Amino acid sequence: MRPCSSNAKASFATASLRILTLALALSTNRETFGSEQTIRPGSMPRIATIDARFQSYNIEMVTVTGGPFWRPYAQGSAADQDLYADRLPIDLANTRLRTLATALSPAYLRISGTWANSTWFSDSDTNATRPPAGFNSVLSRAEWRAVVDFARAVDARIVTSFAISAGTRDAAGIWTTDQARRLFAYTRSLHGRVAAVEFMNEPNLAAQNGAPAGYDAKAYDRDIRIFRALVKKVSPGTLIVGPGSVGYSSTLSKDLSTSDLLAASGRGVDVFSYHHYATVSQRCGGRDAAEEILTDDWLSRTDRALAFYRALRDRFEPNKPIWLTETADAACGGNPWDATFVDSFRYLDQLGRLAKAGVRVVMHNTLSGSDYGLLEETSFSPRPNYWAALLWHRLMGTIVLDPGVLPREGLHVYAHCEPRMRGGVSLLVINASRDTSHALALPIRSERYTLQASELESKTIELNGRALALDARDALPRLAGTATRAGVVTFAPATISFLVAPQAENRACR
Repeated sequence: MRPCSSNAKASFATASLRILTLALALSTNRETFGSEQTIRPGSMPRIATIDARFQSYNIEMVTVTGGPFWRPYAQGSAADQDLYADRLPIDLANTRLRTLATALSPAYLRISGTWANSTWFSDSDTNATRPPAGFNSVLSRAEWRAVVDFARAVDARIVTSFAISAGTRDAAGIWTTDQARRLFAYTRSLHGRVAAVEFMNEPNLAAQNGAPAGYDAKAYDRDIRIFRALVKKVSPGTLIVGPGSVGYSSTLSKDLSTSDLLAASGRGVDVFSYHHYATVSQRCGGRDAAEEILTDDWLSRTDRALAFYRALRDRFEPNKPIWLTETADAACGGNPWDATFVDSFRYLDQLGRLAKAGVRVVMHNTLSGSDYGLLEETSFSPRPNYWAALLWHRLMGTIVLDPGVLPREGLHVYAHCEPRMRGGVSLLVINASRDTSHALALPIRSERYTLQASELESKTIELNGRALALDARDALPRLAGTATRAGVVTFAPATISFLVAPQAENRACR
């Protein structure tokens, strides 16, 4: 064995001292925080790519036309017999609304929902006060023009669906194309464009959502073939999206299941779509409690719904991209806590899970309307989910990375390329535990953005200890991070944090 030189011995001693110092530091950290995992942003592999308009939203058709929509809980208790409250049409020219929507752009704007299945497009400069027989509501030219103008102003691409109720059908009960043709033509006359279209809203619930009595898979097959031919002829650049079913059991009605609809209609969509709600709201009989929604079981409902629809996609429309075109915590307008901070855990965790799983677009229901709106429906004041959405939009890019974090109860970690910095990486760290801190070791410095609230069901949310709110001129506040040194980073219970590592030098992010 050849003896070491004095220089080699000195280098060895120096290296040994560094290793010993690091070991002592790590043992001290483990003693304080437990067995934290080390995450290395620079070596995280790319696992998926999402659309630049991944984070999108719905404005319900009934919000555009005005009419009865889910009564907010602030206007009555969940036990009220009257589930609905009449609204005037939304003011899509409102400056605050446009400012806040622009901050989330680019996005898709979906104008649809259950009411769209029975809405008559008047295609007239004279607004009709009553719809013709076979329809329940009226969409005027002025209201649709407001949609097109809004989409143009805020850089949103329009997604919609068509009426399929009795008024759209001939004597034999076959769907006719007149209403759809008129809407396409009027949109073109405004120099607008329908980017994507679903035939109808939630076809597996056709019988209760406006379709004629006895509507079945055979009728759906007949109608959707007419629909596809129409779109290809009059608007060939428009994506055909479907089926847009809801629920993740084999059937939610005694007549139709999504698999029956797809088997009958054959292939023919550009994008495979579905809807998902974790539950139904209390106003519609739901019995879930706010205490449940931070549990891993609740949050994983997103995975179960996707698995159900991905299997259908693979069977009937293999390799087509998947969009979630309508989602929120609870159907029927949302639960009382959906306008509070606690739902931001579900909202951001859902975005993280679906992006990691390769879903291209997610459309939250709604931008404004009832309790699940990102914005309060009369003042358009931002709710906690809006601020959560804004941080995601600014910090999480379209390239999805694998953070390599092992599962741990209450801890959810997602990683994307930072959209503004070459090589930079952003982490979303959700500590959904109500009473346990978590820690991760991050070997490089970062900028930290932590969302928290004094109470989980608070309507005020704080970023790094400062309440988020618009100023007197409706300008957005500056969303600034705090410098965080390399080392162990702790995450307090019931907090949501983004960590931006600008010097990660991840090759997938260049």
